[in-house]
Amino acid sequence: MDYLMGIDLGSTSLKAVIYDPSGNAVASGSRKTELFHLDDDHPEWAFWKPEQIWGGTADAIAEAVGKLDDPKSVRAVAVTGMGMDGVPIDEDGKWLYPFISWHDPRTGPQLQWWKDNIGAEKSFAIGGNPLWHINSALRILWMAEHEPEILRRTDKWLLIEDFLNFMLCGCRTTDYSMASNTLLFDQHKLNWSDEMLEASGIDRRLLCEAAPSTTRLGEIHAEAAKRTGLAEGTPVILGGHDHICGTLPVGAFRPGVVLDVVGTWESVQIAMAEPRLTDALRETGMMVQAHVARGRYAVSGTNPSAGMLEWYRGQYGQEARRSAEQAGDNEWDHLMAAAAASPPGARRVMFLPHMSGANCPVLDDRSLGAFVGLSNITTSGDVLRAIIEGLNYQFLDIVTAVETSTGTKAEKFIGVGGVTRNQFWMQNKADMVGRPIEVPAVEEATPLGAAILAGIGVGLYKDADEAFERVRKPGKTYEPDLELSKQYAEWFEIYRQLYPAIGPISHQL
Repeated sequence: MDYLMGIDLGSTSLKAVIYDPSGNAVASGSRKTELFHLDDDHPEWAFWKPEQIWGGTADAIAEAVGKLDDPKSVRAVAVTGMGMDGVPIDEDGKWLYPFISWHDPRTGPQLQWWKDNIGAEKSFAIGGNPLWHINSALRILWMAEHEPEILRRTDKWLLIEDFLNFMLCGCRTTDYSMASNTLLFDQHKLNWSDEMLEASGIDRRLLCEAAPSTTRLGEIHAEAAKRTGLAEGTPVILGGHDHICGTLPVGAFRPGVVLDVVGTWESVQIAMAEPRLTDALRETGMMVQAHVARGRYAVSGTNPSAGMLEWYRGQYGQEARRSAEQAGDNEWDHLMAAAAASPPGARRVMFLPHMSGANCPVLDDRSLGAFVGLSNITTSGDVLRAIIEGLNYQFLDIVTAVETSTGTKAEKFIGVGGVTRNQFWMQNKADMVGRPIEVPAVEEATPLGAAILAGIGVGLYKDADEAFERVRKPGKTYEPDLELSKQYAEWFEIYRQLYPAIGPISHQL
């Protein structure tokens, strides 16, 4: 049997999953992604250590491969993961500084410089990027200002997936979807933008060559084989950005299909045949990226998401935790039961889900989260339901922006990601948007999407369409309560007034 491996570098875990050509997971391994705060003088600075990213991923790969009878049965591997965090390496492949994490706010001054000197309009018209402090180019500018000697010694700035590929096969290459995160990529030419490089002063030599996903990079070398258990000579295929890879096994790279990827972040995206880099799209905070499926582009809006529910669980979930321990079952079931006991509308409590800022369609990294409508009859279940409803209002806000700014109508909704296991959340989302949401029977779409790219790269699949037909697994569909949808449509108009009212206060705070 031929197998394919997808490696997923996420903010919470480093995963390696082995699939058969029909998309069935046959083995997997996982390690925690460890976030570090290394500088006592700057406690808000956040890092990923390259040695932990590589070591944890290598251990996850070894765990998965160890469950197979023959490592040579893995025909190819591909890597996917988070988008903008990069590491400088020298000519000998030694890393010179940790990955600056997307949690890290240090590049605020560089963001302001970019806004003042290059501007949001030009950046979007060329690269399809909203201006976020986590854009890769801003990390390079920070390094140029604060660690110029390190940048002088840097041969390449490797995005996190590119770093893993380098550790596996020694190749220093990026793919179009990852390059799309940098502020430096031209979406029309599918190459680095001379205009943006000149305007920013960033040296072209720092950037890897960009190639389409499914490109064969090289082979697992002897050192990586020893560390991971993969067979030496196994092909390494170029993967892509995680939320775009997740479209492949569920068919959301096809026209009219909206993919909702919900985890620590929520990404709502639709595929298009060309890059529409319009002001209307830019003003929503959406991003346009080259797709991992050839000849397509991904239009997506993203916001922090499930971390806010985790925050509630950690700070206020003690009662549910105790009840679950006594009953010997899952604390999330107890939490969701409390949320379900609250009526729709959460007894007038509303939540603005901006605890980590806002990206789409509100673009404001200084906005803060807020509860409104609290009263002396508010219960903990009301607060919890308000969080879920607030996150789903945010989802509806992105969907509305996608449809309005692209002139397309969502014909089908697909939900993937860890949150899809939360039936209360998903039913509420369907009720909110007023249209069915299908959750395919795919455990994890992102690593499977990477494995599909690996399969295309070695000829097990002809293209993305053939791969989807072979791996597709229909699952549960959440049908909306249309009467409730009408009520939520009214409440949604109230929700949309929260940010204009509260945003100025957040800025003062």
